Amino acid sequence: MSLKVPKANNIQLFKDGYKYLQGIDEAVLRNIQAVNELSDLVRTSFGPNGRNKLLINHLGRLFVTSDAATIIREVEVVHPAAKLLVMASQAQEAEMGDATNTVLILAGELLKKSEQLLVMGLHPSEVIKGYELACTKALEELEKLSTFSLPSPLTSSSLASALKPAIASKQYGSEDTLSALVAEAALAVMPSNPKNFNVDNVRVVKIMGGGLSASRVVQGMVFGREPETMLKKVTKAKVAVFTSALDIAQTETKGTVLLKNADEMLNFTRGEEQHLEKIFKEIADSGVKVIIAGSSVGELALHYLNRFNIAVLKVLSKFDLRRVCRVVNATPLARIGAPTPEEAGFVDVFETVEIGGDRVTVLRQLSPSEPGFDPTSGGEKTRTATIVLRGATANHLDDLERAIDDGVNVIKALLKDPKMVPGAGATEMELAKKIESYGGGLKGLAQHAVKKYSSALEIIPRQLAENALGGAMANEVVSRLWARHEEKDGAQWGVDVEAETDGTIKASEHEVYDSLAAKSWAIRLATEAAVSVLSVDSIIMSKPAGGPKIPQQSGNWDEDD
Repeated sequence: MSLKVPKANNIQLFKDGYKYLQGIDEAVLRNIQAVNELSDLVRTSFGPNGRNKLLINHLGRLFVTSDAATIIREVEVVHPAAKLLVMASQAQEAEMGDATNTVLILAGELLKKSEQLLVMGLHPSEVIKGYELACTKALEELEKLSTFSLPSPLTSSSLASALKPAIASKQYGSEDTLSALVAEAALAVMPSNPKNFNVDNVRVVKIMGGGLSASRVVQGMVFGREPETMLKKVTKAKVAVFTSALDIAQTETKGTVLLKNADEMLNFTRGEEQHLEKIFKEIADSGVKVIIAGSSVGELALHYLNRFNIAVLKVLSKFDLRRVCRVVNATPLARIGAPTPEEAGFVDVFETVEIGGDRVTVLRQLSPSEPGFDPTSGGEKTRTATIVLRGATANHLDDLERAIDDGVNVIKALLKDPKMVPGAGATEMELAKKIESYGGGLKGLAQHAVKKYSSALEIIPRQLAENALGGAMANEVVSRLWARHEEKDGAQWGVDVEAETDGTIKASEHEVYDSLAAKSWAIRLATEAAVSVLSVDSIIMSKPAGGPKIPQQSGNWDEDD
């Protein structure tokens, strides 16, 4: 008879305050539940008919948006498994700038489907294996679905039509106006080799008032303020950029000055006035006509700048200051003084114009087609375009800016890889069909996970239909789409969010296309995030750091008891 050694129940592995969860029930299913919460939060904001979310962040700032990237950035997610999903969607935002919501919805749905398999008794490693097989197959099939590419000599109309689906998902109804503005701005700054297109060269300036139809593209950089000096327009001017304050330097220590007579009092400030005049005279003698100041401008400095006929513009954002330096080809200086010829920049036109009721300052270089263009003028021509947006409220303008940002990122993605696939959920539906048949031919337990992957892909067209037409109608539309995709050449059929016929449209006829690169990244990142969550079997959380809390006093410390 063997000896049974009793187990000790009170073995303490970790310090007090640690949380330790393990096993399918405690760790895996809890993680899946948390991810589903996050996925359900952003799901209703998907597609052209997506609902807006009203968010107030920790600083009390208000956001009204349907952009998933903004929602998850402003909502501070603390659950570790949900954070994995947030990271995947942020990677998509950094890489492509679009399809962030697709990552969140698809990863959430993959985990929801895997829950059923885990409850039935499948091991997480089998599910992971099936998902990875299905992902590889989906990416293979995706390449074959590309039926359209961005035309090679870029035109405004071809760019605008490629942008419309991406912009419509954020600003449905305004996509024609916005895609035309983005296409015009992108073509204005397009380098000779389109692969070198820089997203930073398309800027947005928001001016309250008017309507979206009053928005326009301005060549050059636009700042929503007037110059500080009297001079409002300069052409073919040398530019100096200063990051320091244009003012008399203050001493760090306080001093006492003893004045004995009236002459001493009159001459007291004369010394520093002469010193300041000497500095600005040197700057004027070096040929500088425009100064960009990154900090404050003193009254005495303004007096001398007006006397020497130099225009001054205050640019308080260091990012904008960096962009200005790129446009005028100047070096920012941390000291006041005449710039050397290498440090000074050059601008063709510096002017103040009126847009709506606001006066704004424009800095721009002339293009070869404009009158007065001089190829020998200083510096290389860095082209910048600014989209001046008009709108009724600050929140609406912010949302329009986010849609434009998405549009510009789509252009960058398409210039790297011009291949496009049918949109409106048609691609996901076709992939679901292909993976379903692929799963049927597999042996072993992984085939169940492959089939679940196929039904998870169906969530994209289903959610588009649900947000546009409601839940009951969405089921009918998805059934009709399955029937369409079974037909010959049925891969182009997607969801008709306007429901003009039976809720399905042929994507190619209506020019609804998505970037192939963005789609493939979204599928890859969503699968990786789902696999990461499934491969966790224990959660160990330590006690949060931080000292003892300050005791709350009742009433004011100065009051008598």
